[in-house]
Order: sequence, then structure tokens, then C-alpha cells
Amino acid sequence: MIGKQVVLEALVAGTLIGVAFAQAPTSPSVEATSPAGRVVIKVGETQVTQAEFEARIGDFEKQGEGEGASEKKRRDLGDDYASVLLLSQLAVANHLDSSPEISRQLAVARMQVLSDAEFASLMRQADPTTEEISKYYSDHLSDYDQVQIRRLFIWKRHGNSKDGQVLTAQAASARADQIRQAYASGVDVKKLSDDLRKSGDGMLDPEPLAFSRGELSPNIEKVAFALKESEWSDVEDTPAAVLFMQLVKRDRRQLGQVSSSIEKELQGQRMQATLDDLKKKAGIWMDKEYFGNASAPASAAKMPTSARPTLQEPENQQEKQK
Repeated sequence: MIGKQVVLEALVAGTLIGVAFAQAPTSPSVEATSPAGRVVIKVGETQVTQAEFEARIGDFEKQGEGEGASEKKRRDLGDDYASVLLLSQLAVANHLDSSPEISRQLAVARMQVLSDAEFASLMRQADPTTEEISKYYSDHLSDYDQVQIRRLFIWKRHGNSKDGQVLTAQAASARADQIRQAYASGVDVKKLSDDLRKSGDGMLDPEPLAFSRGELSPNIEKVAFALKESEWSDVEDTPAAVLFMQLVKRDRRQLGQVSSSIEKELQGQRMQATLDDLKKKAGIWMDKEYFGNASAPASAAKMPTSARPTLQEPENQQEKQK
């Protein structure tokens, strides 16, 4: 359920921007006889039509929890909207919109909305074509390789880490050999996994796990992608355990499985390049004595497509992190 405070804050933001433009009282923009044109809220002389109300709170309605809650939710939103509209009218009547702090907030809100609109427009222009997505895939085939591996852990410590039995790396390797030989001879892997777990000697994956490049630690990934199918290798020897790994299967994700991520990758690259070019042409200057030296720019390929520049208030950022 949408929190009342969240809705109020969002509606306040929208109303503040309306105040910044000094808009006249809202009036029906479509025929009053149509369902969308009927007035559904009145606050003093201001009238809000169904179409206007639904357009302004549509994003919140989409977050509902089913049809049963929609009527109550709409009523709550209507109450919130009317309250915000009333308070904004009173603020203007009391000339709060001309105070330095409110004027600053209105200016920042307007600038942010315009920035978001231009950012969204540039994002649409940065959309890659199907051919470009396909070419990127062909040029980076190895990036989409994936492996299915089975891990075998042999614990070197049993029970209490100080007083329990401690296995040497050689003894752990010998225990692992027993497990692997039983597995190779056709013993059911789930039974081996259960027996090993019950004995407290270690852990064996009953089912292989799939990993793509970049999802494993560098040293484990290097071993995993170098193995041949069915081949085992020791990977890590730590004070707590010895890790062995088998490559069960190697394959590659198909274009249809990764086209969405490639689209975002290319879009992010283009968007970063566009922003860099716009900044260069605009001749942006920043006082190094005040701001410090510029940090190394993030890789364009890693730029999230949703990473729009924002002037979000510090207190709102803190609230978001809670």
C-alpha cells in the first residue's frame, strides 16, 4: 500500500511546480458531458476533472494491490490531492511562494523536471537498432559464455574451530577423492550430497549451478572456464575448507536471452557520450579550488540508463536510504 506521506510529498512537488509557473485555477479541458470531463474535485474556485486527476495520480494508481482496494485507494488519493491543492492555494494567498526558501525550492523543482524531460528525450534517441544489438552480440560472444559447475567442499575443521579435528590439505584431498570416485562410479549424486552433509565432512552440490562471466570471483572463474566438461580441479585451500570444482557443462546464452541487457549497455554508452559532448560544447567550468579536481569518469558502458542527473534534496536522499 502506498504510504500517505509518500503520496503527499509527491503531490506537493507537483503542486510546487504548478505554483512556480503561476498557473490559473484548473478548468475542464474536455467536454464536461464526457466521463473524463466531469468535475470530480472542487477546492474553492478550482475544479479538477476526472481526466486531470487521473493523469496526475496515474503512477500511484498503478501501484495498487488489486481491484478490491482500488476504490479506497482512489478515495485516499483524492483526499490527499484535495489537501495538497488547498494548502498550495493558502500558500499563494499568504505569499509564501515569494519567500526566498520557497522560491529556491520552486526553481530547483522546475529545473529538475525540465532536466528529466530532456534526459528522457535523449534516452529515446540513444535507443540502438536491432542490427546494432546483433552486431554487438557477435563481437562479444565470449562475454556470454556460461558454465554449469558442481562444487565440492571438504571441511578442514570439524566442530569447534579451536578444539575440533583439523584435516591437512592432503587428508582433505583424499576425502574428496573418495567422493569423486563414488560419483564417477554412478552413485546417485543426491545420496552422496546427503551422506556428506550428514557426516559433517563437507558439502557437495546435488545440482550443478550456472554462472556467466563476471559472476564468479576471478580465480574461480579462471579455473571454471578453463576446465573441460566432466573434469575436476582443486580451486581453493583455506584454513576452513578445500574447494574442488567440476565443469558439468559449457554453453552460451543466445541473443534473445541477452538482447535486453545489450540494449541497455549500448544505450548507456551513447547516453554517456552524448552528455560528455554536450558538456564540452557548453563550455562548463567548475572552480577547482572549491570543487576539487575532477574524479576519473565512469566507464560509459557501465552507466545505468536510469542514472539521470538529479538535484534531489539531501533530506530526501536520506529518507530514500532508510
